[in-house]
Amino acid sequence: MERKPKPIVFSALAVLFALGSIVLWLTGYINLSGWSLALFFISLAFIFRSIFLLKGLSFTAIIFACVVVAMWHPEYFTTWGSFSLSSTIIPFIQLLMFGMGSSMSLNDFAAVVKSPKGVVIGVASQFVIMPLLGFTLSNASNFPPEIAAGIILIGCSPSGLASNVMAYLSKANLALSITITSITTLLAPFVTPLLMKLFAGALIEIDVLKMMWDIFKMIIIPIGAGLLFNKLLKGKMKWLDDAMPFISMFAITCIVTVIVASGRDNLLKVGLLLIGIAFVHNIFGYVLGYWSGRLFRMNEKDCRTIAIEVGMQNAGLASGIAKELGKIATIGLAAAVFGPLMNITGSALASWWHNRPPVDKANEKEMSHITK
Repeated sequence: MERKPKPIVFSALAVLFALGSIVLWLTGYINLSGWSLALFFISLAFIFRSIFLLKGLSFTAIIFACVVVAMWHPEYFTTWGSFSLSSTIIPFIQLLMFGMGSSMSLNDFAAVVKSPKGVVIGVASQFVIMPLLGFTLSNASNFPPEIAAGIILIGCSPSGLASNVMAYLSKANLALSITITSITTLLAPFVTPLLMKLFAGALIEIDVLKMMWDIFKMIIIPIGAGLLFNKLLKGKMKWLDDAMPFISMFAITCIVTVIVASGRDNLLKVGLLLIGIAFVHNIFGYVLGYWSGRLFRMNEKDCRTIAIEVGMQNAGLASGIAKELGKIATIGLAAAVFGPLMNITGSALASWWHNRPPVDKANEKEMSHITK
């Protein structure tokens, strides 16, 4: 019989580690307070794991634990001997994209034919709303040019993989969510560099063709390999199919940890304000995405889908682009902050919608007519 985690035990541990980190900080044992705070987040992960609607936050709690260690001890995650750990970011992103491709098939794109309106509105909203929000917020932030460019880069990136999970939990249109994520990801090598040139060209030098090739290597090639794997070997290597979600989570954790460690000094200077900017960017993405669906008279399920697709970005890809630009410690910071934050807000939104099943306006009118 499977033994479930006991939330009471881990709740007690979480309180103990939280109090311990405060006491250690106040008594001057600052290094030890970081380890205690990391253990607090690990305890939270076990608590979330035992609650269905919060299970998605367990991974985010683990990321926060790694971020804490990276902030307190960046030397562990920058170089090992003469090897720079930032060089692992691109392979990890390619691994993520391979995992995405291996979970896809050509049938996922059938929604383009069946429901082109939702796909077109979702993709257009993604590449209009978030870049404009990023440009506006970067100008309002008064950040150094490279950090401001990172905010724009998040806005110009495609939908995030986590959006599909949140769409499922929100009782939204999962097929539409997968299709929008897939198409925006495949369009990214062409659209993202052009948007960056338009909105961030005054802040940093953008070589459009080079960026197109960099994104092509990070996205199209590994996704193509993943699709081929799915076609030829899906189900024949069950252990690898089962392992891919965990490999993807490990890759995301490593990417965020390395970026935080590399940009730790800059993050200490702009951290709180950057978190605030990322939060506004994320929330307005949900709101404007939802109402773009309403504007075109889409049903509630599709509006929820577009809200989540627009609000949740591919922070991993943004990190990879920052690495290729040689600016992981500055341009990459916005991605490192936005990624964990969007998982928190996305889980909260999914929990809210999960308990409120979508009802179409047409159905509401019909039910009202029947009951009269």
